[in-house]
Amino acid sequence: MSLKKIAASAVVLLGVSAAAPAFSETTDIITVRRMTMELAAEIARGAVLACREKGYQSSAVVVDRTGNIQAVMRDTLANRFTILAAEGKANAVILSNVNSGVFRETRADIKEEMNSIDGIMVLGGGVEIRAAGSLVGAVGVSGAPGGDLDEECAMKGLEGPQERLDFAD
Repeated sequence: MSLKKIAASAVVLLGVSAAAPAFSETTDIITVRRMTMELAAEIARGAVLACREKGYQSSAVVVDRTGNIQAVMRDTLANRFTILAAEGKANAVILSNVNSGVFRETRADIKEEMNSIDGIMVLGGGVEIRAAGSLVGAVGVSGAPGGDLDEECAMKGLEGPQERLDFAD
């Protein structure tokens, strides 16, 4: 085997091992970070109140790392469709592992196909929720006049608990 082939194989193996979860043959149980109901509710409420302060009637949906709804908050005059859109935006984050606006911009080539998947909306307004670097869920917001404004509200909802999330053990 040539030195170039050995070096290339080593690079491939290092790349694969860095991307793969750290499992051993004797590990039957893995530990997964999850957010509490209280944290999910705090984020959803903070996002809706942030939109309200700007004059927007919105909804926020927080999903866990698997896309299951954990908290829903709808402002008084927000219609029910804002809940559906907020959930779809949060699910787009879980699907792509990036904020939904980033997903929309970087994968415009598959946006239509992704939007045809039940429960996914590739629109701005979905934001990752990370605890000490691990994806634990996402918050989606809908009701402001534009995905960029929905995203601002979602980010504002994360401000309160952000330090706790950053240093979660």
